[in-house]
Amino acid sequence: MGNTYLIAGGSSGIGFKLSMQLLQKGHEVIVLSRNRRDLLFGIEHHSIDFSEEQINLPVIDKPLNGIVYLPGSINLKPFKSFSSNDFIKDYRLNVLGAFETVKAYLPNLVKDGTSSVLFASTVAVGTGMPYHSMVSASKGALEGFTRSMAAELAPLIRVNALALSLTDTPLAERFLNTEEKRKASESRHPMNRVADPEDIATWMRMLLGEESKFVTGQILTLDGGMSALRK
Repeated sequence: MGNTYLIAGGSSGIGFKLSMQLLQKGHEVIVLSRNRRDLLFGIEHHSIDFSEEQINLPVIDKPLNGIVYLPGSINLKPFKSFSSNDFIKDYRLNVLGAFETVKAYLPNLVKDGTSSVLFASTVAVGTGMPYHSMVSASKGALEGFTRSMAAELAPLIRVNALALSLTDTPLAERFLNTEEKRKASESRHPMNRVADPEDIATWMRMLLGEESKFVTGQILTLDGGMSALRK
């Protein structure tokens, strides 16, 4: 019998790939996102816009084996171009949305050491990059939240995050929509390519499952080597 997983932002990009992988493994998937898009009808979907100031999360009355929060933003501009309100909106989406989702469904999580909470962060938190001040600030807060929650919920529930570099998803389309842009992005990675959402989803699926039952409180970096290697 399969497990049940809740994925916020599970109808596009990495979340879509993760939803499909979990479904193919025989698990039940519940997705919260603005649009259903191409999700198969075997997946339960609830329409939620995590960028809104007030999000009304649906009541879920079944046990959950995992929660994944993937909504995020890539707002890259010079620091002087941002307003305080820009930072607040980014924080609301990346951090408060995660907080509210976990708080709402924490009672649903199976508390036997097998369930898992997973977030998506960015390599820009640990590696200073120009024009990343806003996203690195909010995702840095999310990483702190990850570690604190992991300590608080251990050993009953595991909490981890993945620090990602640019991934070929709709969110990143404007950075990859010409051959010149794509080659520039690829050249920043020692692996000479940007991340494939299928690869990231596979890691997330492993972190949700029994394969990672000894892993908690970690910020695992999947960035094609860009934060650790120099060519």
